[in-house]
Amino acid sequence: MSGTEKGRKKAIALRYQKGKNSAPRVTAKGEGAVAEKILQIAKKAGVSIKKDNDLVEVLSRLDLNAEIPPDTYAIVAEILAWVYRMNQSSKG
Repeated sequence: MSGTEKGRKKAIALRYQKGKNSAPRVTAKGEGAVAEKILQIAKKAGVSIKKDNDLVEVLSRLDLNAEIPPDTYAIVAEILAWVYRMNQSSKG
C-alpha cells in the first residue's frame, strides 16, 4: 500500500496468514527511500500495490508486526479483495 503526504512517499506492507493470524499485520513500513524500496520489492515479487493515502496514514502509526486495528478491518478487507481480483486476472 502506498501514499503520499506533502510530497513524501510512504509505504506499508501487510501480511495475513489464514489460520495463523487473527488480523493482517504490518510487516514493513517506511517513508522516502525506504518506501521506494518497499514498493520496489513488492513489484519485483509481483505483489499488487494499492494507493490509499488515508489508510497509509493510519497504518503508519502502528508498530512493525502489530495487527491492524479493528476499525480498519472493512477497508483492509476491500483492499485484500482487490488484490485477490488482481491476482486472478493476472493468471488469465
